Amino acid sequence: MTGLNLLHRSAALCPSFRLARLALAIVLLMATLAELCGPSGGTQAAWAQSVQPATVHMAQMAQGQAVQRPIPTLQPPVAGYAFPLRQTLTFTVDWRVFTGGTAVFHLAQQGEQLKVTATADTVGAVNLLFPVVDRFQSSMDTKTGCSEGFWKQVQEGRRKVSTDLTFDSKTGKQTQIEKNLVKGTEKEQTASIPACVTDSLSGIFYAASQRLTVGQDVRFPLGDAMRTVTVTMKVEAREEIKTPAGTFQTIRVQPTAEEGVVKNRGNIWIWYTDDARHIPVQIRARLFWGTITFHLQSVEAK
Repeated sequence: MTGLNLLHRSAALCPSFRLARLALAIVLLMATLAELCGPSGGTQAAWAQSVQPATVHMAQMAQGQAVQRPIPTLQPPVAGYAFPLRQTLTFTVDWRVFTGGTAVFHLAQQGEQLKVTATADTVGAVNLLFPVVDRFQSSMDTKTGCSEGFWKQVQEGRRKVSTDLTFDSKTGKQTQIEKNLVKGTEKEQTASIPACVTDSLSGIFYAASQRLTVGQDVRFPLGDAMRTVTVTMKVEAREEIKTPAGTFQTIRVQPTAEEGVVKNRGNIWIWYTDDARHIPVQIRARLFWGTITFHLQSVEAK
């Protein structure tokens, strides 16, 4: 059973758990998208073994065969795009009328690498019901957009797990080491990847480096959980968005996946500023149990 399926079942059993856990379930938009693209049952390991790393397979029951769709090539950032030298984005995470937590993204350039870190924490009464303290980190080449890897440490209630996913573009391999910090166990997996992929965290900011034109799509490969997913960013419309950080003219983008599972599980949108910076100022996920919204609280050059 995937993490999201377990989440849905647990939420149905306990409304308090739903508020605490689900409010932070999509703290990283691309991480959620990758999870939504998984199967409705079985483990991630079984899913990874059933999917060829460089292609997306769709079973054709009538034919008894699988059709392969090539993974797109990751395009470099558009000419003239400049990632911030240092930037901190702070969001409140709201579900209905409740503020369930905060999410903070920090970007810092180190040479030609963009280091991205993120934190997700429950707040107030939610933190007493089900404490969540999640930490994420990734590194991306600012010239090519290629990710070097993705690390996360998830502490949710009594569960504490760290995952280190590294990409080796020279050998076309990804390696994932998962440690259960409570039980003291460790598991290592390897799989193939295309020459260049983005990851669940830096993918949000890689997309900002692309040309966002209403009516046109941006497609790129994303490596996560020992599989490669083709993400399509549908550039839908221009909108004015009001947040605690101010009022912004934005471009609304909807990430989807070619597997077609996302449309049956929910919808996700990101609002980027309609300027050369393409700062994400609002993120929203609309799932069957309700809507979660990330509202930009502040933007700081630190």
